[in-house]
Amino acid sequence: MNSYQEKLSILSELIAFARVDYKMKDDEYDFLLSVANLMEVKKSSLDDLLKNKTEISIPRTQTDRIVQFHRLLLMMNIDNEQHKKEIEKLHNIGLWMGLPPSAISQVLEVMHQYPNKAVPPKVLLDIFRAHYN
Repeated sequence: MNSYQEKLSILSELIAFARVDYKMKDDEYDFLLSVANLMEVKKSSLDDLLKNKTEISIPRTQTDRIVQFHRLLLMMNIDNEQHKKEIEKLHNIGLWMGLPPSAISQVLEVMHQYPNKAVPPKVLLDIFRAHYN
């Protein structure tokens, strides 16, 4: 698993993304808390991140980048709304992480085929795998 600082970076990026529309909804906070729990980051640390930013860094491995992209996709769709600004931000984050633009676009298109626009992990991995071959 990632170092503690990397975990904080992952959470910080999710927080920043949740705030793209200038508000943090309860469902978004609950999602952040569940991710923090999975990464064994205390609620108090998450709450500190909400008040104080930490440096955001690109995940080290390609797999970690795809997983983070998936988390961001889930965060965007948690409120069943996709604002143009959120879609653009997610696309740009994917590019910043070095993910293939065509794979990012394909994921953003196929998400509409799934309940709550939650692309299953296997489908997401298959899309990225196809673009790396």
